[in-house]
Amino acid sequence: MTRIPPSLALVAMVWPAASVAWAQAPMEITPPAAQPAPAKPSKPPHRSTGAAKPAPARAAEEPAAPATAKPKPPPATTKRVGTSGGSAGESGLEPDLAFAAYEEGKYLTAFAEATRRVNQKGDPKAMTLLGELYANGSGVPNDDQKAVAWYSLATDRGDREAMFELAMLRLAGRGGPRDRDVAATLLDRAAKLGHVGASYNLALLYMEGEQLERDFGRAAELLRKAADAGSPEAQYALATLHKEGRGVPKDPAEATRLLGAAARAGNLDAEVEYAIVLFNGTGIAKDEAGAVAWFRKAARKGSPIAQNRLARILAAGRGVPADAVAATKWHLIAKAGGESDPWLDAFVANLKAADREAGEKAAKPWLAALPPRT
Repeated sequence: MTRIPPSLALVAMVWPAASVAWAQAPMEITPPAAQPAPAKPSKPPHRSTGAAKPAPARAAEEPAAPATAKPKPPPATTKRVGTSGGSAGESGLEPDLAFAAYEEGKYLTAFAEATRRVNQKGDPKAMTLLGELYANGSGVPNDDQKAVAWYSLATDRGDREAMFELAMLRLAGRGGPRDRDVAATLLDRAAKLGHVGASYNLALLYMEGEQLERDFGRAAELLRKAADAGSPEAQYALATLHKEGRGVPKDPAEATRLLGAAARAGNLDAEVEYAIVLFNGTGIAKDEAGAVAWFRKAARKGSPIAQNRLARILAAGRGVPADAVAATKWHLIAKAGGESDPWLDAFVANLKAADREAGEKAAKPWLAALPPRT
């Protein structure tokens, strides 16, 4: 029947202390000795292959529309489902019609087929899918109490996906009172059955030390399982433990390896912090140009910290040629996002009026796309 893999809900719990501590890690960016208006950089030579040290072409710094300037909202509550029952063509296996309908967005058909499987076979996977449909309001009215009921039935029959989903509802207080004790028990059961999202979220509870006794060693064990299974969030969290030697040996190289894996998987916090370790040469060979590429990627995805670091790099000319206009643009965007920087304020104030105005003009479409600050 159907299997609901690690849900998007697994990123609902975060460990902000790690993110803040790393994101504020010092970067050895020495400001220019003086602040004369920098000359416009000459046009970079043509390169036939993608170079590891990108030149800051003005077109790349000043897009016509900030398609990625606006930070992305948290993942929607709708979750994907997968199949573990095999395809229709495999001998002896019934076609997974409920899963196929769900994947196609035919939620009423999925509901009807899952209901049939429950009535005829008592299939726990079908119960979990029904819980999913009610939890997300997919094809049926959202009903958290019914979602809890279906997840509970599937949990009683040993379905690890249902255990995880039920735990997340209990943590959120949906379909009943918020109950972190029950949630922790459910996450532990699902983790022991190999659920990646459960391992990650249970590890966060051990690190938080409120619901469970703080145990970084146990958290590291759980994170390692999830990280090895490819969870970028777990890779990032485990990297923080290796960086500071909590629950695992202090190992900058391993921390950087994990950060790189999470960054390549698209984790925004990891992208920023991987750029920082590349720039500083922590646990990896120093690579300022490579750091610039990662900062630029994270900046375009809306990270104020990356935008600030990129602005400083462009002002100082580290890893790439100095570009006062681009530095001004990113500084203004970062500042609007809450990342103030008195040194960059002074840098921009001392520029020629033409360069300062050009930077302000380049920042305007990005600033217009930012959500209002609360």
